[in-house]
Amino acid sequence: MVDQLPNYGRESEMLSALGMNSIDELFTDIPAAVRYDGRLPLPEPQSEEEVLRDARRLLGANVALSQRVSFLGAGLYRNHVPALVLQLIRRGEFLTAYTPYQPEVSQGMLQAMWEFQTLICELTGLSVANVSVYDGSTAAAEAINAAHRIHNRKAEQKDIIYVSELTPPSRMSVIRNYSQGGGIEIRTLPHNSDGTLDLAAAEQAAGACGVYVEQPNPLGLLDGGLVQLKEIIGENTALIVGVQPTSLGIVECPGEYGADIVVGEGQPFGSPITCGGPIYGIFACRDAYLRQMPGRIVGRSIDVHGEVAYCLTLSTREQHIRRHRATSNICTNETLIALMGAMHMSLLGPEGLHTLAMRNMAACQLAKAKLGTIETLALPHLSGHHYNEFVIELPGPAAECLDYLDSQGIIGGFDLSSWYPQRKNWLLVSVTDQNSKAEINLLAAHLAAWSSAIIKGAGV
Repeated sequence: MVDQLPNYGRESEMLSALGMNSIDELFTDIPAAVRYDGRLPLPEPQSEEEVLRDARRLLGANVALSQRVSFLGAGLYRNHVPALVLQLIRRGEFLTAYTPYQPEVSQGMLQAMWEFQTLICELTGLSVANVSVYDGSTAAAEAINAAHRIHNRKAEQKDIIYVSELTPPSRMSVIRNYSQGGGIEIRTLPHNSDGTLDLAAAEQAAGACGVYVEQPNPLGLLDGGLVQLKEIIGENTALIVGVQPTSLGIVECPGEYGADIVVGEGQPFGSPITCGGPIYGIFACRDAYLRQMPGRIVGRSIDVHGEVAYCLTLSTREQHIRRHRATSNICTNETLIALMGAMHMSLLGPEGLHTLAMRNMAACQLAKAKLGTIETLALPHLSGHHYNEFVIELPGPAAECLDYLDSQGIIGGFDLSSWYPQRKNWLLVSVTDQNSKAEINLLAAHLAAWSSAIIKGAGV
């Protein structure tokens, strides 16, 4: 491969300055086993028109999510985002702004960031929030680290954090990566057969540094037992709750039942699903955790002229203070996408947020009732409470069912064996305000046809 590189004239001069004689010598640190030895399958040089034509051809192979009937969720969700959000976020003062290091020329951007924090505080029922972190998994991991720093000195169970056993492996991987450097031991909390948290087992977490659970949980269940969890684990153990933020338009906010830190994936507010990103993580906490909160925080004060002024405050980022004193190595955030969320929430208002949550839940209940009538399917948590997704048990592998539904133009849901290998026949169906009654009926008809054919093929 290196022989194909063009010689730009000064190559030998640069190599000489490095004390090397060839390009091959430059790459000697790369193990031979992982070096590419063949010829790259690159086309001949192209004109601008040819490049654009090729790009359009390649992009044409993609299928937009809006062009398919979709019941896929499992962390990222389709909700209607008002067109005004995209119009506003494309304005130059938002689109090109990055870090408002000079508050005197960044008051508009700083105020918008402060408004986002205020909206998240109102949504979660907690007193402080930051301007977002990278995503929901990062937020969960940072919350666990913050709880450890706050409680470890007085904890009866030092260096121990308890995490719900249903936490998706992708999120658990981020949590373990973030916590291993701090010497944190992660232990899991079991769930009952109905999918709810085992509150009796949760008593073992009392005296630990913290507990992480999700509401709704990854099976789509709203767990009423979580309102008792803070009382069970005690004031000296942090309760961290991961949320689906649109649910808070109808579900009690975690701050009301004792959560110390609330985190979650903010994408359902303001951001479409674009190949899995960009997304943003929300992070809110009680005052006691403020100085351990990662990322950026915008404060509102009064300037020397008595006018309202905004600026970055209590910065604990490694860019702002000595690295060894930083609470996190997060050096930025997702301000642009977070502001899309703030715009969405502002346009909705309290009543609109309630309506959005009701539309999600109503669509879910309609789908649950419809699929519950199909004799060849089972709903493992039929009596449970759900917000916008639920589990169905198929008579065959969920992966095969999804392939069949895909051939019919339907994205049928999420194969839960990707998270829980023993659940090969479990499918997580997600329904939002973007799923119509006709789409739900279409899914039901194809699931009935596929499951019936599977059973007949098995000789049942």
